[in-house]
Amino acid sequence: MTSLEQMDRAELQMFYEAALKEYESCKAKGLKLDMSRGKPSRAQVALSNDMLNIDVVSNAVTDGIDAFNYGGLDGLPICRRFFADTLGVKPEQVFVGGNASLQLMYDTIAKAYTHGLLHSEKPWSKLDKIKWLCPAPGYDRHFKVTQAFGMELITVPMNDDGPDMDMVEKLVAEDPAVKGMWCVPKYSNPDGIIYSDEVIDRIAHLKPAAKDFLLMWDNAYCIHEFDGEFRPFRDILTLCSEAGNPDMVFEFASTSKITFPGSGVACFACSEANMAYMKKLISAQTISFDKINQLRHALFLKDRATALVHMKKHAEFLKPKFDIVLEYLEREIKPLDIGRWHTPKGGYFVSFFTIPGCAKRTNQLAKEAGVVMTAAGATYPYGIDPEDSNLRIAPSYPPVEELKEAMSVFCTCVKLAAAEKLLAEK
Repeated sequence: MTSLEQMDRAELQMFYEAALKEYESCKAKGLKLDMSRGKPSRAQVALSNDMLNIDVVSNAVTDGIDAFNYGGLDGLPICRRFFADTLGVKPEQVFVGGNASLQLMYDTIAKAYTHGLLHSEKPWSKLDKIKWLCPAPGYDRHFKVTQAFGMELITVPMNDDGPDMDMVEKLVAEDPAVKGMWCVPKYSNPDGIIYSDEVIDRIAHLKPAAKDFLLMWDNAYCIHEFDGEFRPFRDILTLCSEAGNPDMVFEFASTSKITFPGSGVACFACSEANMAYMKKLISAQTISFDKINQLRHALFLKDRATALVHMKKHAEFLKPKFDIVLEYLEREIKPLDIGRWHTPKGGYFVSFFTIPGCAKRTNQLAKEAGVVMTAAGATYPYGIDPEDSNLRIAPSYPPVEELKEAMSVFCTCVKLAAAEKLLAEK
């Protein structure tokens, strides 16, 4: 098949007409398909149903703490040990909260804003300007958190091994207004990139002009392989400490895509000095989080080894779906040279890049044909993709047959949008 850009105008016109006919056929089906968010399917969620039958009453008291009563601000020790084992940190570095890591992230930023961090000279709300580094494509909800506090979001390009560290190091070292950076170090959202050892070392060794620079290390997909064996990751807390930055990082994780989305357990991990400071602030807002849910999760998941066995069951559902996405892209898009994508081994997304200027149009066409996707541009700060090229494909939720239909529509929309653009240019 000839590359679309190599076609002459007559050939391109014929291709466009065929793509338009194919698209009208898709619209006529009246589909209502959803690939907008990275949600586990109902079958995946059911893998954790046995957790609901665990006898929490007989196990209510662990380590001298009654899960059915007040107390235990930083979480049940049994649950702290689970997250410590999973993340490769010390239990005393772990704070177990409620159901959502995003809430803990927001709360961390909020406390920096209202009270300042451990090494802040004053609350961030008293500063004239705050700048925040946002590796992109990235997670839209991360960007919304820092944007909600009026911070200036700075886009940092993502390379195949992680953020552009030349840019990061320069910005962090030169400008004290740069107060932090978002990071998803393993199976990044949406690219599925694993940060290289070199990139992680450079991050740990940053020399920020701001004494209270905050590295938000969202390890959301730390054990979320669907293709191949578990890939170990480095302990960012220890690396930062060894580099002379012990209080620079907060690491986040949750069981949202391990057990029940919306009813899981989340945590953050940080230095012990940060922990003492944060516990003092958090104690003013709550006595403790949901310890019964923490208990049932700890009894069900036990440790990282047990959780990895559980994640193998998730992989049995996820890998076939990612294989479908990649099969359609390889067959329908690659020969035409009108898109590129990463091939992840874990996480929940495929990051697809149209030819520049076609993402919004592709998304619009898909929506009109009954396939809902994350909005074009959402993976960039302020929703502005400078190339208008990135789209996030989330294949986890639809059943296999619906996913095939959705990918057929998506590929048709990519072809039609590309043909429209190239015809206009010719």
